[in-house]
Amino acid sequence: MKTTYRILCALCAFCGLVSCSDFLEEQVPQATLTQDEIKSPEYVDNVLISAYAGLLSIEDMNASFSLWNYDTRSDDAYVGGSDFSDGEPFHRLEKSVGILTTDWPFSSIWNKFYSYLSRVSLSIDILASADQDNATIKQRTAEMKFLRAYGHFQLKRLFKKIPFVNKLNMQEEDYNNMSNTEYTNDEGWQQIINDLEEAYEVLPVTQAEKGRPTKAAAAAFLAKVYLYKAYRQDDANSNQVTGISESDLQKVVEYTNPNIYAQGGYGLEPDLHNNFRPEEQYENGKESIWAIQYSKNDGTEYGNLNFSNRLIVPCIPKVHDSGCDFYKPSHNLVNAYRTNSNGLPMLDNFDDVDYEVGSSETVDPRLFVTVGVPGTPYMYNTAYMMGETSVWSRSGGTFGYFVSLKQNVDPALTGSYIFLCDSQWASSMNRIVFRYADVLLMRAEALAQLGQTAEAIALVNQVRDRAAGMVTNSIVSKYPTKYNVHYAVGKYSGSYSKDEAMKIIKMERRLELAMESERFFDLVRWGDAATVLNKYYSSESAKMNFLSGSQFTANKNEYLPIPFEQMAASNGHYTQNCGQW
Repeated sequence: MKTTYRILCALCAFCGLVSCSDFLEEQVPQATLTQDEIKSPEYVDNVLISAYAGLLSIEDMNASFSLWNYDTRSDDAYVGGSDFSDGEPFHRLEKSVGILTTDWPFSSIWNKFYSYLSRVSLSIDILASADQDNATIKQRTAEMKFLRAYGHFQLKRLFKKIPFVNKLNMQEEDYNNMSNTEYTNDEGWQQIINDLEEAYEVLPVTQAEKGRPTKAAAAAFLAKVYLYKAYRQDDANSNQVTGISESDLQKVVEYTNPNIYAQGGYGLEPDLHNNFRPEEQYENGKESIWAIQYSKNDGTEYGNLNFSNRLIVPCIPKVHDSGCDFYKPSHNLVNAYRTNSNGLPMLDNFDDVDYEVGSSETVDPRLFVTVGVPGTPYMYNTAYMMGETSVWSRSGGTFGYFVSLKQNVDPALTGSYIFLCDSQWASSMNRIVFRYADVLLMRAEALAQLGQTAEAIALVNQVRDRAAGMVTNSIVSKYPTKYNVHYAVGKYSGSYSKDEAMKIIKMERRLELAMESERFFDLVRWGDAATVLNKYYSSESAKMNFLSGSQFTANKNEYLPIPFEQMAASNGHYTQNCGQW
């Protein structure tokens, strides 16, 4: 949240999971609180705010809680950087070969999420000892259950087999004996759902302080977890989807009911770009159901800025001189925005020709809100026209010349919303975790899988209607006259089988949510990762030599290995993921 709090409390640490924190030594004591005062509604936020603060202060550029670093395994993006040795373990991840259980990115993100969960766990313990009939205590407990679900959800998407920190007043012995197979895969998703369903019953429709979850945020989160749970992967020796649960899909439909979101005033922004602007009039807009709240000028040295995206900034001389140029959009992603004569995506063979600005081909305008393409201005600022030069590729073209736009900020806003801090760039722009377009597409997917394809396609067309409106009313609406690009966005009509509808929905999720760290996890959830990525490696390596030799191994590369140091410290209680790591 935007407000900065001073807090005085110690954080618990997990034996074998996280290292101890010098949290007390890092704080400036403002006052003392008795045990009774800590539990009172008047003071309890002074403790709970540490859990919220963990969303900002614990993640970093090498282990972003958005998981962009790990989405580079998808066909949407290359790792980027200066060369293959720059973040080498991530480059091995994107090639799906040579991965070691000792690679530091695995322990890094594992430790950071469990450090965050330690703060949430302490908060829940304190709340459990307070007056359970008090409305404030009930609501704050619901918020902490929501935050606990977030940590477990991200870890489960990454590692599959994880220990759950979901019991009250856990002691050292409890942590020493934790297992990462206490629950089956299906039961693990249910633990997250349990927290969220409790939160959903209590959370209000609106919150006075932005950043606290609402009822709609819990609903969107529940829909997402149920959608993951629906695609069953419970074979201990496989990551294959063995079935799709209709009852879970019905829950997705229940929690994406439009009435839930209408009560909170949620809907689609007229311009997709509005979701990725730092100015106050755009932050926490109607499409933002729950967002991580970053801040500036709040009395701290740099402000609670977003340092987790700082590696994504390109290196522009005399502007972003320290830009690192990671998370580079792929040719395959850019080509996916090509449209046919009906203004619809080319669901097959869209990658047979590389799209270039100035060609006669038509594209979806969402391309230019997602990807910085040579021949157009960086962050819509004509002072910085992008081209195929080393200015726009720190690697000199090894990782291409495309730039991610959704995480970046116009250089003209330097000093206002983007800042040079400790020799690198950080911004105050919020990060949306759940937005309304995703809710529409989750509902469409569940309905399609349930055979209600007409209703599913109508929801896809809602998202495409917004894209069509951007042709004439968006930050990129003048690109056709200025940069000789051609737009065409059509709607789907007619009847479709379940398989046809799912093919449409999968493509629409890619186009709408590209570079928002969803793509790789969608492919794994659907059971499509091996097929899609090996086809991608085959075609893309002809253009990008660094991908030569890549090979996605099914029943292994869908999840990260449990880090070696965690296996070694688990007293034999952890089981490694399948794949002969």
